Amino acid sequence: MTVILRLIFAASFFTLVLAGSPAPAQSTDQPTGMIAVEDSDAQDAAIARRIREILDELNGYEDVTVMVNAGIVTMRGTALDGSAVDRLDDIAGRVEGVVAVENRVLETTDVAQRLNPALERFRARLEQLVNFLPLAGVAIAAFGLVVLVGVLLARMRYPWDRLAPNAFIADIYRQIIRIAFLLGGVVIALDILGATALLSTILGAAGIIGLAIGFAVRDTVENFIASVMLSIRQPFRPNDQVEIEGDIGKVIRLTSRATILLSFDGNHIRIPNATVFKSRIVNYTRNDERRFVIDLGVAYDTDLVRAQELALQTVSSLPFVIPEPAPAVWIEKLGDSAVILQVAGWIRQHETSYLRARSEAWRLCMAAFDHAGIVMPETTLRVVGMGVTPSDVPNQPSEIHVKTATNAAAVAAVTQTIGDVEAAMDKELERIVATERAEKHKDDLLTKDAPEE
Repeated sequence: MTVILRLIFAASFFTLVLAGSPAPAQSTDQPTGMIAVEDSDAQDAAIARRIREILDELNGYEDVTVMVNAGIVTMRGTALDGSAVDRLDDIAGRVEGVVAVENRVLETTDVAQRLNPALERFRARLEQLVNFLPLAGVAIAAFGLVVLVGVLLARMRYPWDRLAPNAFIADIYRQIIRIAFLLGGVVIALDILGATALLSTILGAAGIIGLAIGFAVRDTVENFIASVMLSIRQPFRPNDQVEIEGDIGKVIRLTSRATILLSFDGNHIRIPNATVFKSRIVNYTRNDERRFVIDLGVAYDTDLVRAQELALQTVSSLPFVIPEPAPAVWIEKLGDSAVILQVAGWIRQHETSYLRARSEAWRLCMAAFDHAGIVMPETTLRVVGMGVTPSDVPNQPSEIHVKTATNAAAVAAVTQTIGDVEAAMDKELERIVATERAEKHKDDLLTKDAPEE
């Protein structure tokens, strides 16, 4: 009795499981329209025959069987894949007289049947490729011919060297020609192949890639554009003495990446062109006329008018000081122990050394003041000790006087030495610049006939 009860319970359980499990999915694409009242065996046979004829003409439905009863089409068997199975509903539903479609066809699991269509597609594509090779050869030949013409045209010295202000810009013209002919070759080849629609996709992808690369190498692009602008509008010439971002030196050359200076210590200073283009550039050589200024300190009880006239006469009498613009002298400020006069004179720096002219002006003005009895006062320093009185430090003055060098002969010797050293240094720097430019003249973008800013 217990065994019977267990069997009944198990049967009930399996019945509930089977009842609760989902039924096989049926297609919702069923035929529409009015259903005929009368049934006809002849019509069912005609429907079945018509569906079988259609399936015989299609690949992949060799194992499908068709039965029609009362206008209801039932199909069983296997097909190649899910799309082929779903396609049966559409085929059967379009046959006249079909009331409903029961599609019980499954996907086949036979390896040979699944691979045969793939092999057929591969064979067809291979044949298509072989038939396509002559046309592809013509397209490749046209592409190569157009690119070759662009390369040969870019290698010509004329007209690019004549049109460009320098070799750097000429190379840019050549690169543009190469790229233009390359793109032209691609367009012609795609047109021969009948794939011009692919060009928009290629250009779109190239634009996105170019935008990403532009953000990644923004500093490099900025430096390149600055190099182009500097090579066109050159703010300096070789051997010019310039100041850029606090660095002072003589210009050696301008390359496609940086400006090279030679400092007065003989060191190379390499400044990126982007920095040069955005910086304040002081060119001390561009204008031949240059002003020098010297400071002279006189005592407070000095006749300032007489001192100014003497300083002005001394500077004006110097052979290297030009009359126009005229020399000038003025009171600059009142110092701790002296009145500071500033004396200015103009020279032609391409003929006279700036440092030597200034040192000579200093020397002669100091000698003239010494000869005229104009006192250039000593600097006075007062030393105050914390908690120390003068009586605690016997025989020590409360003030210390530091006498400035006023000996005209000593000053003359010093300034003369400075002038000789400066002149020798200028010649040595010019020699170094000339040597460097001769060694790497191909990399230099500076030209004498370039427009000046």
